[in-house]
Amino acid sequence: MEDIGNAVKKILVDKLGIAPTEVTLDANFVKDLGIDSLDYAELVMEFEQAFDIRIPDEDAEQLQTIEQTVEYIRSKT
Repeated sequence: MEDIGNAVKKILVDKLGIAPTEVTLDANFVKDLGIDSLDYAELVMEFEQAFDIRIPDEDAEQLQTIEQTVEYIRSKT
């Protein structure tokens, strides 16, 4: 899980300019990181590309924290 977690963190830092110190497993995308719906859609596409998976919209809507996202990606790879 650590590799996936590091890759997710790198995407958040590189693509959205979020400070690495803000990217913690329990961080909520909207409440803690201030990500809006457009940024989130871009993130989902980045995750799909980076991990070669498909994240259906109904699944993406359920992913609210970094930890949930890492666990989801782990279950799909």
